Amino acid sequence: MVDGGRAGLRELVARGRSHYLAGEHPEAVACLTEVLREKAPYADVYDMLGFIYHQEGRLAEAEEMFREALRINPSYTEAALNLVVTCNDLGKYAEARTIYERAMAASKRAPRELDPFVKGKIANMHAEVGTAYRAVALYDEAVGEYERALALCPAFADIRTELGKTRREMGDVAGSIRELERVRTESPRFTAGRIHLGLGYYAAGRRADAADEWRAVLSSEPDNRSARMYLAMLETAAGPSGSPGRAG
Repeated sequence: MVDGGRAGLRELVARGRSHYLAGEHPEAVACLTEVLREKAPYADVYDMLGFIYHQEGRLAEAEEMFREALRINPSYTEAALNLVVTCNDLGKYAEARTIYERAMAASKRAPRELDPFVKGKIANMHAEVGTAYRAVALYDEAVGEYERALALCPAFADIRTELGKTRREMGDVAGSIRELERVRTESPRFTAGRIHLGLGYYAAGRRADAADEWRAVLSSEPDNRSARMYLAMLETAAGPSGSPGRAG
């Protein structure tokens, strides 16, 4: 190392962090691994390296880095959550949940302050659990998991669509429409949301509104099989007039 003193280490950490924040991972790794050779107890160095290793698919090495960060600083919430994500990806689900619950109990920060990568991964974990509950008709539990996911990442249109579908399946048609109209407003090009909004309108007897949604999908995706099938269903139900009416 050019400078064996503490000031030199701090400079090396600063350069590594600068490369890390710029997305220059090879340069960041070169600096940060040099810091590790000095056995310096910098928890954030281990966390940054763990994040990079995770991005590269080196999950076992990422896990080792995050655990070392937590050994140095047991209150390092971001490292704990990164470890949760990594354990989940390694199939260590029970351990991931234990670490997550411990981190949440210890953390005073609101979820919006977490790293976006971590929030997204945890949101998807909640969504996966919600889908498992929905598959066995445990709708209240499924809704709870989807809402936890959306509390972290409210702009995830696919998860909000799953919440809308679940509400429709449990008989809450008004709630389903409310969620899916929000998807349409925030992500108008997300066709799955509009397909299911059409189904919500149909379930509510609003057939013309349903037809409008499916036609909107076909205007951007002429070969969308679901939209074509549902429109054909409406036309068959409408009879010779070919005009589905609005029901109250």
